[in-house]
Amino acid sequence: MSLPVHWVPSLDGATVGSTLEVTGDEAHHAVAVRRLRFGEAVVLTDGLGRSVSGPVATTGKRAFSIEVASLSDTPAPQPEVTVVQAIPKGDRGELAVEVLTEVGVARIVPWAASRSVAVWKGERADKSLARWRTTAREASKQARRSWFAEVGDLATTAEVVALVSQADVAVVLHEAARGGLDVLDPADDESLLVVVGPEGGLSDDEVAAFEAAGAHVVRLGAEVLRTSTAGVAAVAALLSRTGRWR
Repeated sequence: MSLPVHWVPSLDGATVGSTLEVTGDEAHHAVAVRRLRFGEAVVLTDGLGRSVSGPVATTGKRAFSIEVASLSDTPAPQPEVTVVQAIPKGDRGELAVEVLTEVGVARIVPWAASRSVAVWKGERADKSLARWRTTAREASKQARRSWFAEVGDLATTAEVVALVSQADVAVVLHEAARGGLDVLDPADDESLLVVVGPEGGLSDDEVAAFEAAGAHVVRLGAEVLRTSTAGVAAVAALLSRTGRWR
């Protein structure tokens, strides 16, 4: 069974044999909710590839410490995958972030598509973005990731077009497309970008702009998936064709 993972802001200076203390909300969750105990082995990670593991040395109400038994630096997984996720309604955004993080996506970019039902503005935008980022961090810990999923700022369509043009392989999911993902054979050193539209679908202008920027417009089969699950299905299909899943 894999060890539980907890996040710390930095592991700079950590060495085997040293003692590291975790405080704040992360420690409170570990001690009060998970009921972390003396001697239990855990992993601490900075979410940027560095991890340490070791037994719990002390616990308090909002703190615990471990004695570092091992330290590792993990390279970022390749290929790197970014998903542009149109804002869904309700809590389906957090569901999308959770499953995309679990499947190994490096970055999730919320997108204000022209047909998005939900609208992020002002305080609502700040709170929604904070929930997505919290979900990504918690899902990264659950998935035992050394590199945590990142949630970018809310993007406009013009900004998504720029992301498409910068990616080595860009895919736009569209139910009316004729081709499928089988036409793609991404290499492990190529960056992948997947664009997922909203419940109302993509507009013709959006599709045309993405195609002009170099995207492949594809469908995932005869069934129409929800916006919160289409991205994870596409990413899984793409990763199955790379060294990450072989």
